[in-house]
Amino acid sequence: MSNVPATPRRPTHESTTPAATPQTTRVASSHIVQSSPHYQTTRRHSLYGTEDRIILDPGSRLWKVGFSGEGKPRDVFLAEPESGQSLWTLNRASNPAEREEEDRVLEAKLQACLRSVFHNSLLTDPKSRKVILVEHPLLPLHIKETIARVLFNNLQVPSISFASSHLLGLLAAGRITGLVLDCGHLETTVLPPQVFAFRPLYPHLRTTPLAGSRLSSHIKALLLMFGTYIPPATSLSATMNIPAASRSVRVPQDVLTDKVIDEIKTRCCFVGEPFDTDSNNGGRASSPSLGGDGDSELDLPPSDPAMSESEFSRVSGDIDSNFSSAHAASSSYSVVSHSQLAGMGGEAGRAGESRVQALATMYGRHSTATDIHMRVDPPPSQQTGTGRGTLIIPGWVRERAAEVLFEGGDVDESSVAEVILDCLLKVPVDLRRTLASTILVIGGTPMLPGFIPRLQAELVRAVTRPPTTSAAPPSRSGRPRPAMYDRYAALRPLLPYFAILNNPAPPPPASAQAAANAGKAPAFTPAAMAWVGGSLAGALKTGGVEVQRERWDEAEAQPLDYLGGDGDGDVLMGGSDDSPPRAGAVAKSILPDWTRTPLPQGAPPAPRPPAPPAMQAQSVAG
Repeated sequence: MSNVPATPRRPTHESTTPAATPQTTRVASSHIVQSSPHYQTTRRHSLYGTEDRIILDPGSRLWKVGFSGEGKPRDVFLAEPESGQSLWTLNRASNPAEREEEDRVLEAKLQACLRSVFHNSLLTDPKSRKVILVEHPLLPLHIKETIARVLFNNLQVPSISFASSHLLGLLAAGRITGLVLDCGHLETTVLPPQVFAFRPLYPHLRTTPLAGSRLSSHIKALLLMFGTYIPPATSLSATMNIPAASRSVRVPQDVLTDKVIDEIKTRCCFVGEPFDTDSNNGGRASSPSLGGDGDSELDLPPSDPAMSESEFSRVSGDIDSNFSSAHAASSSYSVVSHSQLAGMGGEAGRAGESRVQALATMYGRHSTATDIHMRVDPPPSQQTGTGRGTLIIPGWVRERAAEVLFEGGDVDESSVAEVILDCLLKVPVDLRRTLASTILVIGGTPMLPGFIPRLQAELVRAVTRPPTTSAAPPSRSGRPRPAMYDRYAALRPLLPYFAILNNPAPPPPASAQAAANAGKAPAFTPAAMAWVGGSLAGALKTGGVEVQRERWDEAEAQPLDYLGGDGDGDVLMGGSDDSPPRAGAVAKSILPDWTRTPLPQGAPPAPRPPAPPAMQAQSVAG
């Protein structure tokens, strides 16, 4: 019992006092306070200081939130995680009762999203944080007003700064001048900020509905026609005895949910190289990936198709949304059925079928992409088997589904390259060269591999495309046939200067200005470019128009007869004392809206010349 081990003792040379809490230190040769020894930075971190602003980038489907001064968002989440649908669309109900119900539902959804931002994603007190809102130039005013009402009245934030996503994307690229293309989910918008002033030229804004939503509907339409689905076997013995090829069927509509389409779009699709068409070889074209030899000639579809790719996807989307799943499961999803259901029977239906089949044959013959077998959940009507089903995605669908974004020619649905060229035609002539050499592409859809290099090629091809002779007969006999209108002839001198700032694979530059700009933007992803610009603006204590909470409260307290906010006492159009008060009707007036700003004052009117003496005497006598 004498060998009992002794209790361990602290060495006598060590201090018995407990370790003190790390104190705030100062960086040598600097007066900047370092907040914590765990963060080796010279600025207050978001966990310790409250001067960092909240950067909020609310999209129709995807939200990006975080603190200013940071290089990436803290959280990126879907606004509707259960359904994956958009919070708002480009359409709004015309009936006042239905519109009021839509606004009420939208406010409830926005309130849930904004509460999740502060309480789940950022874990911060909204009462002590200023907010920078990254807004789209065409964001509807009622959505902006709903977001402001929830932030001010519900979460009680101190202030909200509204900043354009195009300007913030340009700020993240380190430029003050450029032509910004924002390709999101609902629409694609081009906006040129002004030279040396960092202000957007809103009158020259151009937009097109060809964006991520149209790409999703086009992918779904192509898979319904050309995809293959292998349902799970009914038993384990059938899995071993019945080959998969004999069980393959057309893709049921219930399989292609929004979640599956998003996964295919983000993980399987890419943008292929364009086909170099030549109008002088009788409708033949050579594929650039095959070297342009004799075996690479393509049989192009007819030049006057009955239904283009964009029209096909739009018609298919309408049919898929209007018909029930039971009727859709029995349908064969063929080109003829879609054409007939859309009212294109007879010769028109056969022309549309030949058009789409010709495109499928051409793309399938010259595509090098492999087919992908994707495991998907079977539809509810077929969940009696074992395991999950298999969706076979053709390789040419993965490579050529994005062709719908580059297919132009429609006045209302210009391609992404045409909206850039149309915007360049509208800006002043002395700004065209500078803007053409500083193009910036932001948004979620440009995250597709090969999108930006393909956009560069489409810009060059649209400008260099020679005009063809018109098929219209001459106005008079003996005169030559009139030439086709060359839409972009004025932009042809800009060919050596086209450059995209964030092009990952820029072509060989043709001018010094293009060489200095092509691919020189920082390596931020296009989807996060606007948010990073907002983070920089918050760190620099700058931003757009800032609306204080006190000003919001004062505007709501004023009567409806006055605009409020500016104190000028302007009377609202159509305002009366008998009209019932509407929530937020006055608060809208203090929110920045470029569509209501007065036009700049132009030249003074020319003085009218004095009337001749004869006319003066005649008027006096009369």
